[in-house]
Amino acid sequence: MAEDKQNSSTSSIDLDELVSSDTGSRTLTGLPNKILLGTAAAWSLFQLWIASPLPYIVGFGVFSATETRSIHLTFALFLAYLAYPAFKRSPRDRVPLTDWALAAVAAFTAAYIYIFYDQLAQRPGAPILQDVVVAVLGLILLLEATRRALGPPLMIVAMVFLVYSLAGPYMPAMLDHQGVSLYGLANHQWLTTQGVFGIALGVSTSFVFLFVLFGALLDKAGAGNYFIKVAFSLLGHYRGGPAKAAVVASGMTGLISGSSIANTVTTGTFTIPMMKRVGFSAEKAGAVEVASSVNGQIMPPVMGAAAFLMVEYVGISYVEVIKHAFLPALISYIALIYIVHLEALKAGMQGLQSSNPPKPWLRKIIGFLTGLLLLMALSFAVYYGLGWLKPVLGEATPWVAAVVLSIVYVGLLKVGSRYPELKVDNPNDDITHLPQTKPTVMVGLHYILPVIVLVWCLMVERLSPGLSAFWATVLMIVIMITQRPLTAIFRGQSDMGEDIKRGFVDLWDGLIAGARNMIGIGIATAAAGIIVGAVSQTGVGLVLADLVETLSMGNLLLMLLLTAVLSLILGMGLPTTANYIVVSALLAPVVVSLGQQNGLIVPLIAVHLFVFYFGIMADVTPPVGLASFAAAAVSGGDPIRTGFQAFYYSLRTAALPFLFIFNTELLLINVSPLQGVVIFIVATVAMLIFAAATQGFMITRNRWYESLLLLVVAFTLFRPGFWMDMIHDPYRDIPPQNFEQAMGDVDKGSNLRVRIDGLDAYGNPTSFVILVPVPEGETGAERMENLGLELMQEDGRTLVDMTTFGSQAEELGFEFDQEIASVRAPVERWDKEWMWIPGLALFALVVLLQRRRRRTASTATA
Repeated sequence: MAEDKQNSSTSSIDLDELVSSDTGSRTLTGLPNKILLGTAAAWSLFQLWIASPLPYIVGFGVFSATETRSIHLTFALFLAYLAYPAFKRSPRDRVPLTDWALAAVAAFTAAYIYIFYDQLAQRPGAPILQDVVVAVLGLILLLEATRRALGPPLMIVAMVFLVYSLAGPYMPAMLDHQGVSLYGLANHQWLTTQGVFGIALGVSTSFVFLFVLFGALLDKAGAGNYFIKVAFSLLGHYRGGPAKAAVVASGMTGLISGSSIANTVTTGTFTIPMMKRVGFSAEKAGAVEVASSVNGQIMPPVMGAAAFLMVEYVGISYVEVIKHAFLPALISYIALIYIVHLEALKAGMQGLQSSNPPKPWLRKIIGFLTGLLLLMALSFAVYYGLGWLKPVLGEATPWVAAVVLSIVYVGLLKVGSRYPELKVDNPNDDITHLPQTKPTVMVGLHYILPVIVLVWCLMVERLSPGLSAFWATVLMIVIMITQRPLTAIFRGQSDMGEDIKRGFVDLWDGLIAGARNMIGIGIATAAAGIIVGAVSQTGVGLVLADLVETLSMGNLLLMLLLTAVLSLILGMGLPTTANYIVVSALLAPVVVSLGQQNGLIVPLIAVHLFVFYFGIMADVTPPVGLASFAAAAVSGGDPIRTGFQAFYYSLRTAALPFLFIFNTELLLINVSPLQGVVIFIVATVAMLIFAAATQGFMITRNRWYESLLLLVVAFTLFRPGFWMDMIHDPYRDIPPQNFEQAMGDVDKGSNLRVRIDGLDAYGNPTSFVILVPVPEGETGAERMENLGLELMQEDGRTLVDMTTFGSQAEELGFEFDQEIASVRAPVERWDKEWMWIPGLALFALVVLLQRRRRRTASTATA
């Protein structure tokens, strides 16, 4: 008994250390604590101020993008030195004088750009000694803050790039460059927006903070507990129910959380003990929580801050990023629920006892469909209702919408007040009965309103992510202050003063939690800026591109495997956001260009999502997967075995990026709404079959050949074009001199595949493929003119004579004197989707074999 208590205590200490990696492990008292908490709250209020329209309305407190980045990093560095001790043996209950001094100096170096903004603007690219001293001090202190907040790996990687920048002439032949002076390095990395204060820190300042703050406020208001309770009330009574509830709860928490470790701890504290209670081993219970929590980072709208970075790096809107990322994330979660179901079937588990009155299946289905139809009707009413009202009401529309929203909010609180308040359960208590679904769902429906406002502002009003998060956060603040007093009034037990005070205390705690959750992200984006700055200043990205291309021998699949491995290795030490920034900056352009050389047009968003997925997988992958250590600290299992089991469960997440690189329809690129629905259904079925194959169980335990056949079926459903291309080539070759004629012969809206021979930026020969969309026009000549491309014939070769400035041809990459090496036009053939029929027939065969084997086994047992 004493040993169990000791183990529990040790796990608790380990867990605290892992959680503190996000927020800082110092617990202070007195004046230092007030300074720490006050600074954190001030940071949150500053971010709300710059995101709001107020500065422009009152004409005060308007900052440029560079100034806001400077202030943002000032807060992050100051809090990092206060919240994170230097070493394990450093005091946790006080801040040493050295840390106070370092915090002050670090804050000054970050604020230097804001304080001396006008002077620096007058001497661009010509720093004086004072500028260089501040920049060097800033870089050193940023590296130290990175080591404290995020561990040594990111600091070491950043230092390697700084050394590489300075020592260019002394590098081996393949890596050498002309070198950078200390003045040049200081100017580029600290005094411009090319390095530390670059795009990554800008995204952290403009978007990420507000979404993290929104999630923190939502959690402090009680939404985190609400999501967990709803998931358990809906799913806890099924086979392996607590594990299925863990997946759903982690998915909902992932909507508002940017950290896989925080997600693991938040939901895992409750879900892991319950999973163990219904028969999961400590390692499997931890692994389910890890797999579902880490997947929370691929779930829009936050996506661990990467969604906002993709907006800047890929150059598409935030709504587009969400659209492309949503389907793979949803499919991955559905497959994880199925994996949990298969584990429960293999072990013969049962669920927890439900408190809901029993209902026949028909009533359950009718109830579900009724709820779905009501939700759809409400969505249409809101969308089209406001669509009609906006032209009528004009500028008064926001005020009318605010009044309607207030009425709905009060109404939902009135409905929720009829049901008992949700308690926060003690995870160590035995839970034998699940909460009833209806009371659990109804009592917290008002938590969904801020999420609706967020989605509405993003998707319908098309506001910026920052402004959308601001309005959702404003509503969240109103809810936190008013939900207790209003609910108490409806229940007839109001203590107005105390209820309002508790609301403001929750708000204060939320502001602090949001800022402390952001320390690591702010530091990570700044440190990753060093790497991005070094890449842009030295051209090392092109060197690495050549190196990786040499290692992959020009093979795209091998190139993708190398990229995945690099992401996993870097992700073992780097936070997901920093890992994404580094690998995408180095390798995303290489994958795109190598794809072009192989004749595969890979959209940039697909490559960025590929890198991001494998950066997330590093949180699972042994031996360093931190989320696995966090789950093991809760479950009492072995962290390495938990990590391997979680990686096994996450194979579906590792497979998805390869699939959507070769089949971009999974990212809903160039598909109609109806096609999107079909792709979702077929891809989900394919992923469930893939899960059954990798888990070795479907109706009964798989034979080896059945798992192999299931993998073939899954691949066929995901990539039917692979088999159809082997049967019938989708393109025919056209002589290059007939390019214009081919342009006139094919249907408008189709594409020609054109291989170009030319020179790269360094004058070396290169060859790549361009997918040329056929523009409007009656004849080939007219279409070529609309494309902005003129060709000429010379010595039997077809060359680019001219591209019109700003034309589509110029955007596609056509340049003067390139040679048109080959032209391929699409041909009439069967749709690739016909290959689904033999795939499904093969699946039916496996089902038949397994059903017969199970029936035989049941007869023998009887």
